[in-house]
Amino acid sequence: MSAEFIFPPPPCPSVAIAQDARRFPVRRIFCIALNYAAHAREMGKEPAKDASAEPPFFFTKPADAIVESGATIPYPTLTHDLHHEIELVAALGRGGADISAARALDCIFGYAAGIDLTRRDLQTAARSSGRPWDMSKGFDHSAPIGAIRPVAAMGHHPTRGRISLSVNGVLRQAGDLSDLIWSVPQIIAALSRNVALAPGDLIFTGTPSGVGPLLPGDLVEGEVEHVGSVAVSIEK
Repeated sequence: MSAEFIFPPPPCPSVAIAQDARRFPVRRIFCIALNYAAHAREMGKEPAKDASAEPPFFFTKPADAIVESGATIPYPTLTHDLHHEIELVAALGRGGADISAARALDCIFGYAAGIDLTRRDLQTAARSSGRPWDMSKGFDHSAPIGAIRPVAAMGHHPTRGRISLSVNGVLRQAGDLSDLIWSVPQIIAALSRNVALAPGDLIFTGTPSGVGPLLPGDLVEGEVEHVGSVAVSIEK
């Protein structure tokens, strides 16, 4: 017997798949903090010195924070310091709990370029008072993402490649995937010890240094070599 709802359930958030009319249904969005040493330092933190011994720190965004590449989004409320963070995103086609790093790549359907938008002033205030900073990361339109490029088309896990972001044509962020502190398999393994992962989960894997403010009217363009690109405009 099918369930009866008191109002129609919301549509499932989804992401485009490169060269495929089908779409990737999004279940949850996980993000890892401070996964590039230079970015950790620019945020006033010491980077992890031993990725195999130190667990990463995770936070989440709601699935409906997804924004299609090419969209125009409003400047968010309650902030005067909206920041960009370009990231490699891993899209899971399989899941499980307590997944080993050796088995983690088998879970990945594909990869995309994403932008973790951050209300930096809210994050700073929350950190200073020892409070959670969910609302600095998990607000509406905070997860722009480009089309997912399937592993079947690109091969597995880009361990090297330029990752960059520009604002109005001016380069702001530039790094290399080889600079990740925790690798994608290590991220999946650590995350799966916290929660059971499942098909449809997205994992934002961290940003290089150069994060900075966005203003109304800005065009934000990011790219991950061998993976793809993402672009959004901020409403004037």
